[in-house]
Amino acid sequence: MKKTITLFLSIALIGVAISQNLIKDKQKAILVKDTVKKSKALFLPQEIASDSLFFATDKYIPYKKNAHASYYADKFNGRKTTSGKRFDNNKYTAAHKKLPFGTKVKVTNEVTGKSVIVEVTDRGPFVRSREIDLSKRAFMEIAKNKSAGTMLVTIEVLQK
Repeated sequence: MKKTITLFLSIALIGVAISQNLIKDKQKAILVKDTVKKSKALFLPQEIASDSLFFATDKYIPYKKNAHASYYADKFNGRKTTSGKRFDNNKYTAAHKKLPFGTKVKVTNEVTGKSVIVEVTDRGPFVRSREIDLSKRAFMEIAKNKSAGTMLVTIEVLQK
């Protein structure tokens, strides 16, 4: 009986922490999600490069429609980005000309409607007609044609 009450209180406290965005550790969040089966979907099912926790209730502010997106070449893998972090083509990161480092951005393919959330960790792209460079993993996840090098996207910024 004592264990049951303790477990119930623990789950209740975790629920409060989730609702107040206090839990930031991804592993704890997954544990909570597995433990509290009856709760509504609080998490986006996507792995985020920064290992941050994103809630389904997060709001995004429209930034730009009909933006051209491309992706990093494999030769940049392992190199330092402008922010000082090492670039990894298997993470969900992006380069943008103006947005501050650490900004979370939702990028939606306008043709397929698929979207991905990335973190701005670098400056670029340095091609005038392009708005954002995505990591290869993020690009391929939302691309309709995997052999294309660019696509039209909508960019939305996470409201803090």
